[in-house]
Amino acid sequence: MEIRSIKDTEMKEALDLVWRVFLEFEAPDYTEEGVKEFKKTIDDINWINEREFYGAFENGKICGVIATKDNTHIALFFVDGKLHGQGIGRKLYNYVEKLNASKHFIVNSSPYAKEIYHHIGFKDLSKEQCINGLRFIPMEYYFN
Repeated sequence: MEIRSIKDTEMKEALDLVWRVFLEFEAPDYTEEGVKEFKKTIDDINWINEREFYGAFENGKICGVIATKDNTHIALFFVDGKLHGQGIGRKLYNYVEKLNASKHFIVNSSPYAKEIYHHIGFKDLSKEQCINGLRFIPMEYYFN
């Protein structure tokens, strides 16, 4: 498995994976407004250009995506549903952790991903919130 930056030519494939996984695992927890807001976000070229995207590749095929802003805010974190539980998410997370000189991450976790972030070591900053139909729990993690 190779973990690396996603090239511009791979971005459509990466975002297609994000959208598929979102629809399968996240969208059931959201209103129609929230689903539309998420799609609008990942279709926004300015939003995409303000983030760093990294992918997990197996035999040249993308199977996971993590995106950060300023190497300190996790903005997207998705692994192909057929491959959940195989350590791909952990490898992606470990990769971006090495890039983070501040030793601190923040994330607005979806309800679905809350336990995944807790497993890594993230702590809730407040209760669940909802903005434009997007449900999330603000979290942070300090690491060595």
